[in-house]
Amino acid sequence: MEGRLSLTVCIGLLGASFASAQEPAAPKPGPEHQRLGYFVGNWTTEGEMKPSEMGPGGKMTSTEKCEWFEGKFSVVCHAQGQSPWGPGKSIGILSYSPEEKAYTYYGVDNTGMTMTSVPHGTLKGDTWTYDDESYMGGKKVKTRVTIKELSPTAYTFKMEAQGADGKWAPLMESKATKTK
Repeated sequence: MEGRLSLTVCIGLLGASFASAQEPAAPKPGPEHQRLGYFVGNWTTEGEMKPSEMGPGGKMTSTEKCEWFEGKFSVVCHAQGQSPWGPGKSIGILSYSPEEKAYTYYGVDNTGMTMTSVPHGTLKGDTWTYDDESYMGGKKVKTRVTIKELSPTAYTFKMEAQGADGKWAPLMESKATKTK
């Protein structure tokens, strides 16, 4: 009986060792994920919304806190601010899809807006571009967001909508500055 118990324990330990040797290593963020670190920090934004199907035009301001999500594959941003239609809050998630070889973005706000740019984000040099197709005012609208890094602590943001004529018209333009 003792011999059988010892043999069972040895076989179990050997099996556990073999199984752990076969387990793949946990994935690590690649350089594309690391590039998202540009957005980590606290930002203040000032800009202008253009009159559109999104709402009335006028000045807008916001503050945003962006942090790495556990594992450093994604950056999560919480924002709050003031726009022509009142106070606003939003959350956005930036990441990178190695399978699609594209940057991704998903965002929602307290006005019911959702934006899903999966897998339509690109980075060329210092310019990030995200494309989306969603509903505004009951109509399906294609939008494009362009973020241009001006420095490690400043970027411009432009959101455009594609009209029925195929031309892009600005919806919002702003400048963000890192505060910490």
